[in-house]
Amino acid sequence: MEHNIYIYMLIMAVVTYLIRVIPLTLIRKEIKSTFIRSFLYYVPYITLAVMTFPAMIQAADSPIAAGIAFVIAIALAWFGASLFQVAVLACLVVFLIELLPFI
Repeated sequence: MEHNIYIYMLIMAVVTYLIRVIPLTLIRKEIKSTFIRSFLYYVPYITLAVMTFPAMIQAADSPIAAGIAFVIAIALAWFGASLFQVAVLACLVVFLIELLPFI
């Protein structure tokens, strides 16, 4: 069975287009429900987290080091560190923990 990459790309384009166009055609007036508005507000953040978290755990050689860095990154973000500071310190934590001989 021969796979045609152009068919896959066409299907992907159509699905992506429909996902973006259908809400625009079905919802024509302002959304007044606070529940739906808050749900839609957090969708990009949840999507980013769902895509980032597994990659973060698999990027480190040790899942223990990744977990510790994750907890530290959450604490840093909670206490107001910038995104750059959180990313750099989480990477540094993974690097230092993986240097330990027993991990």
